[in-house]
Amino acid sequence: MNSRTAKRTLVTVVAVGAAIAAVFLFAGRGASHEQVSVGQVVADAKAGLIDTISVSGTNLTVTYLPQANAPPVVKSSQIGPKTDLETLLTSAGVQLSRAAPPNGTPAVDLEYTSSASSAWLGILLSVLPFILIGLLLVYVLRRARGGNSQAMSFGKSRARLFSADQVTVTFADVAGVDEAKEELSEVVEFLKYPEKFAALGARIPRGVLLVGPPGTGKTLLSRAVAGEAGVPFFSISGSEFVEIFVGVGARRERDLFEQAKKHAPCIVFVDEIDAVGRQRGSGLGGGNDEREQTLNQILVEMDGFDTSTNVIVIAATNRPDILDPALLRPGRFDRKVILDAPDVKGREAILNVHARGKPLATDVVLGILAKTTPGFSGADLANLVNEAAILAARRSNTVITMDEFEEAADRVIAGPERKSRVMSLHEKRVTAYHEGGHVVVGHFMAHHDRPHKITIVSRGMAGGYTRFLPEEETHYRTPSMLRDQLCTALGGYAAEEMIFGEASTGPSDDIEQVTSIARAMVTRWGMSERLGPRTLGRVQSLVFLGREISETRNYGERVAEEIDAEVRSLIDEAQERARHVVREHRDLLDKLANVLLDVETLAGDELMQLLNSEALIIPVPTYLPPVPPPPTLAPAPESSPT
Repeated sequence: MNSRTAKRTLVTVVAVGAAIAAVFLFAGRGASHEQVSVGQVVADAKAGLIDTISVSGTNLTVTYLPQANAPPVVKSSQIGPKTDLETLLTSAGVQLSRAAPPNGTPAVDLEYTSSASSAWLGILLSVLPFILIGLLLVYVLRRARGGNSQAMSFGKSRARLFSADQVTVTFADVAGVDEAKEELSEVVEFLKYPEKFAALGARIPRGVLLVGPPGTGKTLLSRAVAGEAGVPFFSISGSEFVEIFVGVGARRERDLFEQAKKHAPCIVFVDEIDAVGRQRGSGLGGGNDEREQTLNQILVEMDGFDTSTNVIVIAATNRPDILDPALLRPGRFDRKVILDAPDVKGREAILNVHARGKPLATDVVLGILAKTTPGFSGADLANLVNEAAILAARRSNTVITMDEFEEAADRVIAGPERKSRVMSLHEKRVTAYHEGGHVVVGHFMAHHDRPHKITIVSRGMAGGYTRFLPEEETHYRTPSMLRDQLCTALGGYAAEEMIFGEASTGPSDDIEQVTSIARAMVTRWGMSERLGPRTLGRVQSLVFLGREISETRNYGERVAEEIDAEVRSLIDEAQERARHVVREHRDLLDKLANVLLDVETLAGDELMQLLNSEALIIPVPTYLPPVPPPPTLAPAPESSPT
């Protein structure tokens, strides 16, 4: 019983007791009558005016004889607890029965009624304080015992247990990770038929480490393994082991594996294991640090003296570079399964899984949708399908059309439309020419993806938005592809510069992207003719999170100047090519911008028809040397005064 329930019970008992006491109290009082003294009662009885006297404890109810056809009068009186009413009446010469009194002798009928209500009231009032004190003691003892139980359960495992019947996810619900499913199918066979492996002396891997970016299906895949094998499934996060008190995490791990052994064969899934599996010695706590004690306990439980249990540990992380080497060695995590963002076929399969059971319109082609979502993870695609269903319901449609899927993709990539954002006509023209510059330049690049959608409706932090559709999935980038990407990214800058005479702050993200790509071409990918195939500097990054932490320079100042010069050369070349395309296709750029100012959004075949409507196709040079800066003229010598 928790504290809230105990308080509610105590209040209820007190209220009920008070109500019962009130009922007895008011019931014992009876009806209200005129109060008279005991002496007056005796005098009236001696005068022959009283018919009946009813005695109930110390209460007297006196009924007088009717007078002149009037109804009888009833009065009340009180006697002392030691007063003998019968003696008082007989001493006054009053007979105690009116059945056969002597002539001229006053008489009354003396009756005694039960005083059970008063007795119960007295008992209740005397016992009620002890009841309340007892309830208070019970409440205090329960609170004390609850505190002790919480202290004792502090080291209990917080893993959530899902029985074999509760885990309904199978490999059919997981798509886009065929290689990972093949790796884990052996784990399923071992859990189903362990004697098959034991007969050949084979040992199943004790642990499987799932490594990949967020949203690639690590948790879903582990649940699918449990669902396929039909075994219990323990799920816990690595952060749930870590507490402020040293030793608590290790105690929870021992309890977790004790529960797992009782339910063996089973699967223990530890999400975000990097929370406790970080390399030892990297912190400031030394050997007594709570995280290191917890890690030591994991190492013992996974490969200690007892290795006969059929408990398989599946862990997930997106930071394998910080895990302790002892945790990754064979015998603990024997296998490492990489889960990356799915390719176009995988995305189509994932979309088919999440679109299962949803009413789709006839114009929905999931293959095209898969091509337009490169880089999407499984979670992103699930969110995309859900957003499309929500949009269809908001529009009161009975089926989900391709328009909802396209809108959902835009919402996932760039955020919802900001229709409330007020833009002046000049800002709309700047946005239209900026986005049009990206599209026009990208359309005439030989090694760039073709334009798929352009809009000047604000989304998120962007004033406009342009999407390109790759012809096929590529995993490698060549220098020609990167040069065209630089040129396309600077298309908006070149368009603003040519149309309005100067560029605005809109291309700031484009400039940042161009600088990053150009520097990577020189320092990381060896695409500089001047510096050659060299890696310059060492970058520490989070591989599966796509973030760079720091960069260590292993070159001198002269090489740094050459790097800056090469980066500047690549950017200047791309900028000059973008200016050339925009200048040669000015008519097409004006036409596209005017259409965008009218309809705001162009996509698919409509956009391609407009781009292909230009009759004259001018070849774009693959390389244009940067325009040298104008020579600086020396100042004329001052003429001497004559």
